[in-house]
Order: sequence, then structure tokens, then C-alpha cells
Amino acid sequence: MTGAVEAAKVGIIMGSRSDWETMRHASETLEALGVAHECKVVSAHRTPQRLYDYATGAVDRGLKVIIAGAGGAAHLPGMAASMTRLPVLGVPVESKALKGMDSLLSIVQMPGGIPVGTLAIGKPGAINAALLAASILATTDEALAQRLDAWRAKQTNDVAETPE
Repeated sequence: MTGAVEAAKVGIIMGSRSDWETMRHASETLEALGVAHECKVVSAHRTPQRLYDYATGAVDRGLKVIIAGAGGAAHLPGMAASMTRLPVLGVPVESKALKGMDSLLSIVQMPGGIPVGTLAIGKPGAINAALLAASILATTDEALAQRLDAWRAKQTNDVAETPE
């Protein structure tokens, strides 16, 4: 069907609009790899029903991976993971008070039985979350696997052998 939009495979959620400055890097990376995704503000604290509906409905809507960015107390990734069987990748958003260490520790210290793949703080974590989501999807999508291989080859080729 001409002009049809592919259903999102990756959900990018964040606790507030201000987290977009970090999480946009995940979206841009997925766009560069041709991975259909959606972006939503879903606060664990301010919109708990929205979070519940999003996480419990993710499988039925066709999502395969969720990337959750959160700052401060950073409960969003863990709460989402507790409500879905999908892999949840947590991105700590840099906070003003503790430079994202509070977010990192909140996301990485999940109790046994509720796994969250935790990435680096800020932009590098958002990019790597997108690459990890693409890698997960590429295990069953040969075309995406080829695009991911090409992306990685370009990254390697872009590293100069000399500092000049």
C-alpha cells in the first residue's frame, strides 16, 4: 500500500517533555536505521494510569522493545518493566542536582525478577539504547541487520588512523 506507515516496533517513553533533549538522540538514531518507533511522555509519578495503559498494551500494539528515559528518582523504566514482558532499556537523564548519578542508580538497582537494561547517562545512553533496540530487532529482521552492519562499518571507517 503506497504511503502506508509501518507500525512502531520501538516505544520511546520519557518522564517529562524536558527529557526530550536527551531522548531525541534515541529517536534520531532509530530514524537513521529505518526503525519505526513512537515517542511519548509517560510519567511514572504524574500520569500513572497512562504508564499502566502504555506498558500493559505495548505487546498488543506490536511493540518489541521499550526505551525509557527518566531523571531524578527515575522510576519509569522499572515500572514499565514490571508491567510488560518486552525488553525495557533504561536511559538515565542527566539531572541538575546530581548530574544523572541519581537516575543511573535508580534505574540500575532493580530487584531480581524485574530486569531493565541500563545504559549510560545522557546522550550516549540514548544513542546506545537505540542501537541496542535495533540489535534486538535485527535478530529477526535481515534487512535491519544489514542496515545496522552498514551503520557500524561507517562508524569504524570514520575513525582516522592518524590525528591529522
